Formats: sequence, C-alpha cells, structure tokens
Amino acid sequence: MRVLPAAERPQERLERLGASALSDTELLAMIVRSGTRGQDVLTLASRLISEAGSLAGLLAWHEADYRKLRGIGRVKALQLVAAMEVARRAVSLPPHESPILNRADLIAAHLESIASGLEVEKFWVLCLDRRNRLRKRVEISSGTATAALAHPREVFRSAIREAAAAVVCTHNHPSGDPSPSAADIQLTRQLREAAAAVDIPLLDHVIIGRRGADPLGRGYYSFREAGLL
Repeated sequence: MRVLPAAERPQERLERLGASALSDTELLAMIVRSGTRGQDVLTLASRLISEAGSLAGLLAWHEADYRKLRGIGRVKALQLVAAMEVARRAVSLPPHESPILNRADLIAAHLESIASGLEVEKFWVLCLDRRNRLRKRVEISSGTATAALAHPREVFRSAIREAAAAVVCTHNHPSGDPSPSAADIQLTRQLREAAAAVDIPLLDHVIIGRRGADPLGRGYYSFREAGLL
C-alpha cells in the first residue's frame, strides 16, 4: 500500500489548494475516506471511477454496484449512493436566478442531469411564474421500469399549492427513446382538459430520453411541438 507524503494527501491538498485543484479520484477519495488492507483510498477511488467509466457514471450506481468492489461494505456503499444523489440534486438548478422554461429544448436541458441514469420513470410538474421562470419542481410519482403513474389531480394540486401561473409536465423514459406511448398520449389529453378546468395553462408535456436512443437524435419529445397541445 502506498504511503503518500503528507503534502500530497487529498485532505491536505484540499485545505491548501481548494477543491478545484483536486482530481476526480482525489475528490472521490475524500468521500470514501479509507481504503482497505493492501489497497489505499486513492486506489479504491480510482477503481470505482474505472468500473463506472467516469465520475458521472457513478450517478447511476446502486448500493449493490458499489458493494461488488472489495473494500466497500454496506455503510460505505450507502454513503456513496447518498453523495451521488446530493450531486444530482445540486446541479438541477442554477445557484442564483431560476431558469426560464418556455421552450422544449430548455426544459429538456434542465431535466437532463436529473433524469440521467434513472432506471424507473419519474413524473415531475414544473411550476412556473408569470415570466415562465421556474418557481418549483415537484416530483409527482416514481414508477416501475416500464410505467410512471401520474394523475391530473395531483399535478394541479401541486400547481395550485405553489401558486403557479403555468405548468410544464415532464417525465423520463429509462429506455432513452422519448417517443410517446399510448398511455403518454392519453395522459396528456387528460392534463390538457384539467388545465382548462382549473385555468392554469399547460405549456408543454416533455418526455426526456437520450440523444443516442432517440430516432430523431434530440433526446426529448415535446407534445407542444408535435401539435398535440
């Protein structure tokens, strides 16, 4: 096992130079904290990144994925899962002004990091103010690998609670293909009718996928752009 000089250890480098000076491996090592007999923490962190393909690849890992590596038990695996979820949530909103979400491409870009790596469908309602800036993102449901459950009642209950001037509905397709299913089309019709009933405009319903799996190469599907809203 390597014994690093004190000045080269991740914690000392972090204190001296700041987080931006650390490599991906060093940053991950700060979370992992300790290695095992015969394997120091930097080697363990490097193996994690190598197995995932990149630091971002760890966003899609579950507890069982981490525990496949020697030196990572249940507690450490759960800590890593929690850290990656914090990272996912932290990048979902800019630190200052809320984004304007009045176009499908902007909506898809906003949700891309949140939906990345998810293996189940999730449904969100984006509550907007009068300038179409995001007021709040509300997760309505988390479904199975093949289905997401959402009811217009829950969508517009959240919109009313957040005093939304308009809403955007969005969900992900874990397959990466954002093409709408028959159920997606039916739900959109119900949402359109409910929006008219409560007088809160439904600006769009956007399905988030991946560019590589999208027949059109965009990575999202917009019911508004398709003329269905």
